[in-house]
Amino acid sequence: MSHTVVTTTTTTSTSTSRADGGFLNPGYPRSTAGILKMAQILCLLVAFLCVHCARTWTDWSAFRYFEVVTLWFFVAFLLFFLLHVFRMQGRIPCINWTLMEFLHYAVGTVLVLIASIVAAVKSGEVSELVAGSVFGFMATLLLAVSLWTSYKVSCGSQQTGAAV
Repeated sequence: MSHTVVTTTTTTSTSTSRADGGFLNPGYPRSTAGILKMAQILCLLVAFLCVHCARTWTDWSAFRYFEVVTLWFFVAFLLFFLLHVFRMQGRIPCINWTLMEFLHYAVGTVLVLIASIVAAVKSGEVSELVAGSVFGFMATLLLAVSLWTSYKVSCGSQQTGAAV
């Protein structure tokens, strides 16, 4: 009885050259993920500024929490955006960037939702505070969409090539 074993080896190279843009990725801001991340950053910034610039707060602790949460995730997602634009994930391979973004989206979705609900309840019909909570809800929706898309990438079903 004769057996034949076929072994296939595939190698990939991850070097960047000047032909594909060098260290800068100009196509990322025009991609769906880039547009979504820019919308999140904008919503979080507007939500923070609406609450921060309001003169009449009805509850200091609730709106300080809202400010801290929106500003933290604004900075975090701005850093993730810059990491994608400048292709820094390849230069720091010891960190699983896909999983890190997924965890930030998960925590951010929950915390921004909680902060937006608290801000909406405590707003006292002050227009700046209501606008801040509305932008917080919009940011929550955008974060949930990113959470779903990053879940499909990082935790989705893996194809196996085991054939008998």
